[in-house]
Amino acid sequence: MTDATPPDSRATAIGATTVLNWALLAALTQLAGPVPPFLLTSLAFAVAFVCFAVWLTLRGESLTVAMRLPPTVWALGVGGLFGYHALYFVAQQNAPAANAGLISYLWPLLIVLFVALLPGERLKAVHVIGALLGFAGAALLIGGDVSGEGSVLGYGAAVACAFLWSGYSVLSRAVRQVPTAAVGGFCLVTAVLAALGHLLFEPSRWPEGLGWLGVLGLGLGPVGSAFFTWDRGVKHGDLRLLGLLSYFTPLLSTLVLIACGYAEPTGSLALAAGLITLGMLIGSGWLRRPLRRGGSPGVSHKR
Repeated sequence: MTDATPPDSRATAIGATTVLNWALLAALTQLAGPVPPFLLTSLAFAVAFVCFAVWLTLRGESLTVAMRLPPTVWALGVGGLFGYHALYFVAQQNAPAANAGLISYLWPLLIVLFVALLPGERLKAVHVIGALLGFAGAALLIGGDVSGEGSVLGYGAAVACAFLWSGYSVLSRAVRQVPTAAVGGFCLVTAVLAALGHLLFEPSRWPEGLGWLGVLGLGLGPVGSAFFTWDRGVKHGDLRLLGLLSYFTPLLSTLVLIACGYAEPTGSLALAAGLITLGMLIGSGWLRRPLRRGGSPGVSHKR
């Protein structure tokens, strides 16, 4: 299978569910309470790995076989999962949260651009326009209090964060023969590395009461199954469309926070929703999907 092979629509649909999963990240993090970032990451990825191990056992498959991977695959997988979170935490701690969040959220735009580098792909104006509109919508939601503060370390980490996740997503196409079950091994190593980061850099503060439900929810969803569905989508689905759909994450996340009482609705929400939706429709080509004779898309018909 080459990169020029038409994307699998089922894999694209599976990858798209990741957006719904990630939309729960902020609310579940709030539910988990004031747990240090690396500790929370370690606990959530540990839950994800346990679920993965149980799933393999029920299927009668070997855990060790699923984790026998080449060093390059381990470097890509662990670098993507752990590297992204580590850089994100550094950015958040060394630059204003809005600034760091906005810069790190360049990754969907970078995915759209990087896909053009794959064999059989090319970049069109509608892809860039759609991605920029999506980013503008995300900026309204994330960058409401952008300031000029922060350090070079913080901003550098945010930029690296965006390039790392977009690079991980696109490069996953090159190892599409690696089964998605391998993500379970990446979750285990990420949990261990995050635990080391916690021991080295953070004070201990464990979840309390309902906070454990937040940790469990993170491990089952945004930090668990989300990475399995994203892996399936980026390896076999329409990667450019998935990049555009990713801009719905901050929009849906904001709506979830409002529904859960963690945030208040703002006037910019409707505008952001419109920009993100318009960007997705333009970038995907759904707004200009003319029909050939006989009903197939391709050549426009004159009226």
